[in-house]
Amino acid sequence: MKSVRIKDKNFKLSITESEILEKVKNVANKINKDLEGENPVFLSVLNGAFMFTSDLMKYVNIPSEISFIRLSSYCGTESTGCVRSLMGLTTDIKGRTVVIVEDIVDTGLTMLKLLDILNQYEPKEIKICTLLLKPDKLKVDLNIDYVAMSIPNDFIVGYGLDYDEYGRNLPEIYTVE
Repeated sequence: MKSVRIKDKNFKLSITESEILEKVKNVANKINKDLEGENPVFLSVLNGAFMFTSDLMKYVNIPSEISFIRLSSYCGTESTGCVRSLMGLTTDIKGRTVVIVEDIVDTGLTMLKLLDILNQYEPKEIKICTLLLKPDKLKVDLNIDYVAMSIPNDFIVGYGLDYDEYGRNLPEIYTVE
């Protein structure tokens, strides 16, 4: 589809499914090389990262575990600036390499809060892996180890990203018109 309508907004296709999967494979290959012998814990940030995590883990071929955490800072099309922890960590990460798998990093406030939470559990190291990065919107200094794609500061939907919880199921990424 070249465009979709979700609720009251029109979105145009900006990143195809094949482009996304190619970038996901590239990130997985880098992780496989960098973390060989580490037995990392992949920590997927729900809800948005579920599709990225699913596809990423198909290409990660090193021994690893996966767990999930849910944080939220969005309401509608704008970041609220207020990060809320919604679901806790259930895997022991003490002394282990953790790879946070996120759908998008824009302001970085959500990631900063997550790093603060995870550091209380004394991991060996924490690496950040994101499908999308909005470098022009970052408000905090983050060391992001794995970035599949950098994008402009537009509101997007699809491939796990939502507009008021709609559009997550789209296999492509669309930009608001």
